[in-house]
Amino acid sequence: MPMMMQAYEPMQITVLPETTYILIDHIHESHRRIFTDGRLGPLAVQPTFTGYSVGRWIDEDGDGRFDVLEAETRHFKGPRFFDSSGISLHEDDESIIKERIYLDKADRNLLHDEITVTDRALTRPWTVMKNYRRTLDPLADWPEYICNEQIPFIHIGNDTYRVSQDGFLMPIRNQQPPPDLRYFNQPKK
Repeated sequence: MPMMMQAYEPMQITVLPETTYILIDHIHESHRRIFTDGRLGPLAVQPTFTGYSVGRWIDEDGDGRFDVLEAETRHFKGPRFFDSSGISLHEDDESIIKERIYLDKADRNLLHDEITVTDRALTRPWTVMKNYRRTLDPLADWPEYICNEQIPFIHIGNDTYRVSQDGFLMPIRNQQPPPDLRYFNQPKK
């Protein structure tokens, strides 16, 4: 979160009375649960990359049907990134992500997700609108995603670095120290 909500692979949303499930198949299945049973966020929970989401359904236009899902997600483990650019969220993993998810009133096959991220890596909250096109075909393709062997991130010690297209290590956060290379072979002069 929030990168998974780019829906870079097909996404399935299942709405049940007490929980809304979001499934995205990418490398491994990413399951996300938004609890809508009236619970408050837990005092202690095992952090995950998708976080812990609590939400509520709202009838905005008073017609007796719920039409907006508001959700708040916390309790993350890192490192995490905003999106595929590799821009990292703060290493304290105390992000707060709020969403408003709703169908477009003019096009019921268009779903909107307004995502607002509050994080110490930012000078102010960051908001983005994600739009998803719905298919009603139950036999629509759900392609298998095979991960490229060249994952652009590498972990050295307690730090994560990005590998640039030309093969060099790049920092992923401001003021990140370079890795300790004492155990790597140094070129002979």
